[in-house]
Amino acid sequence: MSNEHRTALLIMDMQRNVVDRLPAAAGLPGRIAAAASAARQAGLTVIYVVAGFLPGHPEIGDRSGTFTAVRDAGILTPDDPGAQIHDDLPVEPGDVIVTKKRYSAFAGSELGIVTRAQGITHLVLTGMVTSGVVLSTLREAADLDFSLTVLSDGCVDYDDEVQRVLLEKVFPRQAAVLGIDEWIAKLS
Repeated sequence: MSNEHRTALLIMDMQRNVVDRLPAAAGLPGRIAAAASAARQAGLTVIYVVAGFLPGHPEIGDRSGTFTAVRDAGILTPDDPGAQIHDDLPVEPGDVIVTKKRYSAFAGSELGIVTRAQGITHLVLTGMVTSGVVLSTLREAADLDFSLTVLSDGCVDYDDEVQRVLLEKVFPRQAAVLGIDEWIAKLS
């Protein structure tokens, strides 16, 4: 990785009830955990981005699309055990956890403040789903002039074709797209 950028690995929406809803996510937490371990060893910042809402979901109105289903299911609140980060992704001392309110990791979260305070200029994106948090975060981060990398085997989507198009055609316009092993090798 280039020394001109201070880098953070973003692990997004890897919460128990999110991961458990998508069979394609089997193995994803373990792959991301390997990336996180390598990032920490290289001195990079690891930031977990979780979706979370106040009890009763007052942040979610009737026009909030997918999020109205979250509200109606009563999930992703502080008392929801499924809102916890997946057990296969241990949070280590020094890791940062920010809570978002919509698709983008920046929406309603402290991510912008944390990245500015830490001088972070390069974001490495992982998580699920690719057409949700990864796409939305990539677009907003690109508009904020971050350098970007997407770890292709560090994200999954409900639709294999959408996954392919995003990784092969859309994301390369604004980000490097690398496999986890390839990215780890570049950290040395």
